[in-house]
Amino acid sequence: MIPGKYNITCPQGATFSQQLTWLIDNDPVDLTYYTARMQVREKYTSVIANLDLTTENGGITLGGNLGTISLLASASVTQALVPKDYLYDLELDSGGEVTRIIEGKFIVTPEVTR
Repeated sequence: MIPGKYNITCPQGATFSQQLTWLIDNDPVDLTYYTARMQVREKYTSVIANLDLTTENGGITLGGNLGTISLLASASVTQALVPKDYLYDLELDSGGEVTRIIEGKFIVTPEVTR
């Protein structure tokens, strides 16, 4: 499967919350037995992830047979991100097969109110 392209905008210093739905032929994919991970990095070759969301650390919640994927990062986490364009991808693991479903830019916009 070729991953979809989608750019995400994240306001620095605010709670980041985004919901996606994985559909195949307009039908939601049952994510009941899946885990997920998403990393944000400055470049493809960057060793350090600037943001790491997983089902294990509570940054990603999967919605079972609804196919929903909820991403969450606290305001204190986004506050630590330098405003700029990063790269990300989101992978789902069925317990035997890993699928990268989406990728793109992760754009952090600067905070004015402090």
